[in-house]
Amino acid sequence: MSSPSRERPPTIDPVAAARWHAAAPAVSPWLHEEVARRMQERLQWLRQAPASWCHWDAVRGGLQAHALVSARYPKARCQVQESALHCARVAHQALRRPWWNPARWTAASPQFGMPADASVQMLWANMALHTASDPLALIAQWQRALGVDGCLMFSCLGPDSLRELHALHAAMGWPPAGHAFTDMHDWGDMLLQAGFADPVMDMERITLTFATPERLVQELRELGRNLHPQRFAALRGRRWHAQFHQALSERLADPAQGGRLALTFEIIYGHAFKPVLRARVDARSTIALQDLRAMLHQGDRPPAPARR
Repeated sequence: MSSPSRERPPTIDPVAAARWHAAAPAVSPWLHEEVARRMQERLQWLRQAPASWCHWDAVRGGLQAHALVSARYPKARCQVQESALHCARVAHQALRRPWWNPARWTAASPQFGMPADASVQMLWANMALHTASDPLALIAQWQRALGVDGCLMFSCLGPDSLRELHALHAAMGWPPAGHAFTDMHDWGDMLLQAGFADPVMDMERITLTFATPERLVQELRELGRNLHPQRFAALRGRRWHAQFHQALSERLADPAQGGRLALTFEIIYGHAFKPVLRARVDARSTIALQDLRAMLHQGDRPPAPARR
């Protein structure tokens, strides 16, 4: 079991994280859409199409990606859960099909709101975990929403992300450029702690290049905020911003990219399954009703073969 320090990233300010979650732009950043496109290719690993699935925070995670997953599973019932109110409004407008849309004859409109316990067979959560101030609690929510043998598919930023920006801030003697991101092995530990089985993790690095410091900063503002408790607490002045842009131009220019400014993003992909509950029989035990039903339904079936 992971130590308590693993349960909550020690460099995330919960108040700042909640403020960002409530005010993040209600759009799907390009990087999120690209990561989701790559993640949906991993759905080929699933041996059986889910009859129902939940898209967690679809607006920030990727509305184009929602269309890709929906096209892969056109007969599956879809539940969309937006944990930020301003994004929920956008999701309703973007995803609910009007009565005259011919697509309503081939696939139902998604349902909106928190999925009931054990109600979906797949939960899709793209680029949401690395800004959660209590990630173990969030993973536990996902685990409760999944039925037995349901699959969690998620992605997030890894610790090698924005390494150039962190090095720049350190060289200039400035406070941290951002909070630390969790390693994929620690995510695997948290998945096991939350009750998942067979976690599979992998990662890749994506390098984005920008023509100007202004465009780079704009992209970062769309992707997130600095949630480090020791971040600079006040507003930066015009002089500092000019110095910052100059430092970006000098230190992030990559000759291999024609002098464009380069930033590295480490992308972690993970999937795991909710196993059959194995109840420990004590003199007095309490078992959730949906888990009891799942146990009775499973009966004495042999365990499923290992997934690859």
